[in-house]
Amino acid sequence: MSTNITLLIVMGILFAVGIYLLLERSLTRVLLGIVVLGNGVNLLILSAGGRRGQAPLYQAGLDAEQYSDPLPQALILTAIVITFAVTAFMLGIIYRSWVISRADVVADDDEDRRVSQQSTFDFEEDSPVPEDTTEFEGDGLVPAEDTKDEGPRA
Repeated sequence: MSTNITLLIVMGILFAVGIYLLLERSLTRVLLGIVVLGNGVNLLILSAGGRRGQAPLYQAGLDAEQYSDPLPQALILTAIVITFAVTAFMLGIIYRSWVISRADVVADDDEDRRVSQQSTFDFEEDSPVPEDTTEFEGDGLVPAEDTKDEGPRA
């Protein structure tokens, strides 16, 4: 299978532009980045699908190698639907942001700055753990298999 170099270059450009737009502070540019990145993913799945072939419907005299694989087409259709749903969701967020603040840019607030200047030490996650952490050693309990009733004791 040989891949078209032009298709690879277009995919690389779409991924680069999409990631660049995702890193912006404007919600409209983030939306455009998601759409461009989604198109790049669709091209990637299309190129990974392999060579062209006959429709994936059974024909009596056709070898298996001559059929096309229907899975990449189904994945592309699914990716289109997911991109459309994310686009609709982002349009709702952009509209709500515009109605509330008349701005499209996500700004840092005081809480973001305070959190970014905090120490990264967390007492629960970063405290030392003792070597022996067993709870059952030496507690005097009888194991479960030894608790069977053996009848009256003398």
